[in-house]
Amino acid sequence: MHSLRTRLFGLWGLSLLACVAVGFLLLQLYHQSTDAQVGRAEAVIARACDLIRDRYGFYATGWSGPRQGQPDVRLRSDLATAVGLALGNQDGVEGGIWQTGTGPLAYAFPTYQGTGPKTDLPTAERDQIRAVNQQAARDEQFVDRHATFGSQTLLLYACPLPGPIAGLTAWTMTRVQSVRGFQPLQLGLGVLLAMMLLMSAWLGRTLLVWGRHVRGIEAALRTAGASGMPTVERTGERELDQIIDALNDAGQRLAEARRQADSMTARAARAERLAALGRVAAGVAHEIRNPIAAARLQGENALAGNDTRRRDAIGDMLEQIDRLDALVGELLAMTQRAEPNRVSVDLAAFLAQQVARHKETAQTKSLAISVRDAAGTAVLDPALIERVLDNLMTNAIRHAPDGGAVILSVDRRPDLLSFIVEDSGAGVPPEMTDRLFEPFVTGRPDGTGLGLAIARELIDAHGGRLVLRSPGTACSGAVFAVELPQEAEWQPS
Repeated sequence: MHSLRTRLFGLWGLSLLACVAVGFLLLQLYHQSTDAQVGRAEAVIARACDLIRDRYGFYATGWSGPRQGQPDVRLRSDLATAVGLALGNQDGVEGGIWQTGTGPLAYAFPTYQGTGPKTDLPTAERDQIRAVNQQAARDEQFVDRHATFGSQTLLLYACPLPGPIAGLTAWTMTRVQSVRGFQPLQLGLGVLLAMMLLMSAWLGRTLLVWGRHVRGIEAALRTAGASGMPTVERTGERELDQIIDALNDAGQRLAEARRQADSMTARAARAERLAALGRVAAGVAHEIRNPIAAARLQGENALAGNDTRRRDAIGDMLEQIDRLDALVGELLAMTQRAEPNRVSVDLAAFLAQQVARHKETAQTKSLAISVRDAAGTAVLDPALIERVLDNLMTNAIRHAPDGGAVILSVDRRPDLLSFIVEDSGAGVPPEMTDRLFEPFVTGRPDGTGLGLAIARELIDAHGGRLVLRSPGTACSGAVFAVELPQEAEWQPS
């Protein structure tokens, strides 16, 4: 169980089980108490019937019986006296003597709690008294009978009376009141039911209220966007409000931290731009200073020399001016992004042209240039990709040793097309890997360090990336990759 709702339902179920268990125990206790009372009462009325039998036996000793016909008044009085003596100490027990065919001969209830002695046979129980006596006379054995009426149990007991008068039976009767145990039981069960219903209602309300508040908190947190966590309204529930206060406080701290982070990011970006601008400015100043110094020197030579020397000096000055013009063109290429013109290109023919363009330069170093996996077509800007690959191939040929190799390959994936250029040179020095694509970063004394920077800008304009996949080791050269998003299905040729 991992949720509050499950725990509350579990608590409700346990409380219900507890109520059922307590009610069951109370019922069992009630039944056991009633059964014990009935058992004791049975023993009492059986003993009382034996006492009547003994008294009658003592009375009938040496007596030949009444004259024929109906029992006389004296006999009835004597039998009633005998029954009264037998039941004198039996609390709550009434009884008498019954004769088959005649009916009651004697009745006594000496422990009756009402006003005055009770001498009349109970009318409501007369039929049951007759039935139990008739059965005892017929079977000539003891007979007991129970009857439950509402909150009491009626117990009857009858036994045959041997003697000079035929068809006589003694009977006793008592009542076991269950109201004393039943009323507390009803009260206890009612209290348990009320508590269970109250607890169920309370738990149900708690589940509904907490569920509504939790859904509200969840909905509020779901609206959190880039601006940070929203402010959640308090619910009035102490525990939930403590959580909400902690969330709101955390949201405020997060918003403040984000503002500070954004400020620091802006300052860092500004510092990085200034640093990059400083590096570019230093690189431009360095690259421009050398041609200007050379042109200045040639100009001085032209002023101090003869016509032949002036012509040579002016030629050198024009060469330095061309160098400055090329540098300015490269700088402009970095700042002016051209929109790519994408068309469907046959990769095999396209890469064959790249190899042919560099074949003569490669032959001067006895380099082997090969193309791998150049099958199918792709949608790209051939002029833009050609400039990038031309830069990468030129660098690869320049850094590959004599007799080495340059490999141009294609890597096709479902959503990515990669042109990979690798050489067998010494690789990129470790100190240059982090700044390799920055302007004016170069390992050659005569290089401007703008080639890779311009190539990356061109690939960025194409929506792709130019990355250094491997700087190279002593056994293998650098590996550059031009990664372009796949924009169309390609068909193998």
